Amino acid sequence: MNAKGGDSRAPVDTIYAVASGGGKAAICVIRLSGPRCADVLARMIRQPVVPREAALRRIWAPSTGALLDQALVLHFEAPASFTGEDGVELHLHGGRGVVAAVLRELDAMPGLRPAAPGEFTRRALMAGKLDLAQAEGLADLIDSETEQQRAQAVKQFSGGLTGHVALWRERLLEALALTTAEIDFGEEGDVPPDLTRMIRARCVEVLGYIDAALAQQKGAARVREGVSIVLSGPPNAGKSSLLNAMAGREAAIVSEHAGTTRDLIEVALDIAGVPVWLVDTAGLRAAETSVEAEGIARAKARAAQADLVLWLNAANEIRVEPPPKLSVDLWHLTTKADLASATHATDQAALSVRTGAGMEALMTRLADYVRERLPQDGVAQLTRQRHVKACERSSLALRRIVDGGPGIALDLLAADLQEATRALAEVIGLIDVEQVLDDIFSRFCIGK
Repeated sequence: MNAKGGDSRAPVDTIYAVASGGGKAAICVIRLSGPRCADVLARMIRQPVVPREAALRRIWAPSTGALLDQALVLHFEAPASFTGEDGVELHLHGGRGVVAAVLRELDAMPGLRPAAPGEFTRRALMAGKLDLAQAEGLADLIDSETEQQRAQAVKQFSGGLTGHVALWRERLLEALALTTAEIDFGEEGDVPPDLTRMIRARCVEVLGYIDAALAQQKGAARVREGVSIVLSGPPNAGKSSLLNAMAGREAAIVSEHAGTTRDLIEVALDIAGVPVWLVDTAGLRAAETSVEAEGIARAKARAAQADLVLWLNAANEIRVEPPPKLSVDLWHLTTKADLASATHATDQAALSVRTGAGMEALMTRLADYVRERLPQDGVAQLTRQRHVKACERSSLALRRIVDGGPGIALDLLAADLQEATRALAEVIGLIDVEQVLDDIFSRFCIGK
């Protein structure tokens, strides 16, 4: 199967699904795709609908002849549709009874069935209406919750990643064509130096682009998956109070008794348009119970995986240093700065949840931290581990060519070029990617 070129086993079922949100609403959109759309229009609408023009029509029940609703109807003739097939949209009134009645009639019609998750987009992929990277961008766009997530998903859905990868692949295919021509038609002997230099120059160029994208991939992943910030420190350092203040709600229990927090408490924040997971953890000390020991172990493990650790010390307590060899970004903060008994040095960032002192400065600093780790414009954004693995394979193959020097054997050079271009083709689905399709589209909502 070639995801971009289409599938010779064309689907024969006409699928339908609610494409708008669930529950009671003013409007509910039911979409259909497949060869029986014209039959649905003939049996349920009864009046002609000009393709690609919205028409107000009555919706009838084929089984009883009863009037079900009056709705806007859109007809998209193949191949000028999202899926490349005939398509219909019914913009119904959103009452549950109306929607249920229309779905019952559709279910009773021969050749129709409910759509599986992501099936509309999968059919669009098979019809060549979009490639695999664009389909993933659409999934991310549907799931986006912050401004940076939306912007990154729109860019990928609009072909941002595809454009970069297609250009890299084109350059490598040109080099492969030169290599193949020399193998097929050139005289026996060493590779001509000029040809080798030309091919290696192409590889160096593309390798630079790929490595730049790989260097930025953590930033793209942070936008899609979120930045992890862990609050850590000794007991009673004010971690839970700071979590609540930053979240704007009572997400964690605050108590004057040490060891109150036993498990990880996470809240989702939006900082600079990027999703941030803020994690409250157990205070680090010699555990008094097995339950507290487990909480401390989880706290240490989560801190080791974080993007940033905020190490808190209370101004009225003896300063405690963070564990050694914590290989993540770490900021020292002094909490409870409003207490008169503060004894800490003033070189630490001081704040008070009670008075609000230092909170605005902390949030500004965190916003700057997040922005500095966003992917740069003009660089391909590898948003998924699948993209990263494929580009790493392509980079490795190109590096063998670049490091091989001018004396590299022509057949080895061609093999590495083929591996590099094949890996790039996987990113946008130009070769057999059936093994990843089920996983990708199972995560879509039904109706998309």
